[in-house]
Amino acid sequence: MNSNMIPYGKQDISQQDIDAVINVLKSDWLTQGPQVPLFEQALADKCQASYGVAVNSATSALHIANLALGVGPGDIVWTSPITFVATANSALYCGAKIDFVDIDLNSGNMSVIALSAKLQWAKQKNCLPKVVIPVHLAGQSCDMKVIHQLAKEYNFALIEDASHAVGGQYQNAPVGNCQYCDITVFSFHPVKIITSAVGGMALTNNAELAESMRLYRSHGITSQTDKMTEPSHGPWYYQQVDLGFNYRMTDIQAALGLSQLSRIDEFIEKRNELANSYDKAFANTAITSLTPANNCQSAYHLYLVLLSEPDEQKHKQTIIALREQGICAHVHYIPVHLQPYYQKLGFKLGDFPNAEQYYQRVISLPLYPKLSSSDQHHIIEQVKKLA
Repeated sequence: MNSNMIPYGKQDISQQDIDAVINVLKSDWLTQGPQVPLFEQALADKCQASYGVAVNSATSALHIANLALGVGPGDIVWTSPITFVATANSALYCGAKIDFVDIDLNSGNMSVIALSAKLQWAKQKNCLPKVVIPVHLAGQSCDMKVIHQLAKEYNFALIEDASHAVGGQYQNAPVGNCQYCDITVFSFHPVKIITSAVGGMALTNNAELAESMRLYRSHGITSQTDKMTEPSHGPWYYQQVDLGFNYRMTDIQAALGLSQLSRIDEFIEKRNELANSYDKAFANTAITSLTPANNCQSAYHLYLVLLSEPDEQKHKQTIIALREQGICAHVHYIPVHLQPYYQKLGFKLGDFPNAEQYYQRVISLPLYPKLSSSDQHHIIEQVKKLA
């Protein structure tokens, strides 16, 4: 992408952020030090959750969340086909089978109607999921109260993939409070709401799940004497009690994340202002904006619009033309079930019609806190002209 292109997303790094990282570089701790638990506690408090487990990516957080919930060979996990592949991959890492639930075209999120119908079918076929992972696309929460009611009825666990949604709200409460799920996962990739350069975090209100995820993120190793199989050999002693991974976040990353967190409300407010400007501009056009439900405040990681009809050629030409005008229009996402790897698992075109229609219509437009009004005006004018 050339330097004059307006990106679809971009980090906002302040001098405070730079100073926070430099302070860690000058300290005694670079890897796992005091900044990691400070970041975990600060985000848990912000989201009104009990525990935070920081890791090196949201993908890692999804993996250990599945493992903590006991997902393994023979289990089934469901998620949305409109997500980054990591959501589905995280179940496959555990040896589980993956399946998808089609989306609601108004929101791009998992359809609760489709979920309810598929659960009824799965109960009859004796193939109910162990875990369902709703994805809060673009920063808008799924209808978690309804999904939670279905979880109780059909006895499955819930992981909210809120990689896009830190700082968002559902029913006037922070996304991540885990009222309607077992675990919530956030991403801190640079184009997300806040960044730790790379990194992620899992939040939960369950102490056992938090402890299990901490174990999985650090090789399955413990130094807690009450978790060991024999008395400690001395102050150096540790035991590997499970098969874990090196998924730890560094203090450098945590310091950046903690500093960014202090500005999250400012980021969300600006993103909503920009989204509102887009909404008004496209209100009387053939373009449909994916907007949050009345009971949500979207974090607006992305601003997504749908062309009036599914037209593969027009879709492609529109995105190319926008890029030629210096606008990095993008697509979030290619339906996971259409990826070659997943087609080898048996999925095929036609399995999830709404997701496939969405893919032929959706365009991600630039949205980030420092997007200028002049750049946004240019984007709006070009989209109107082309769409």
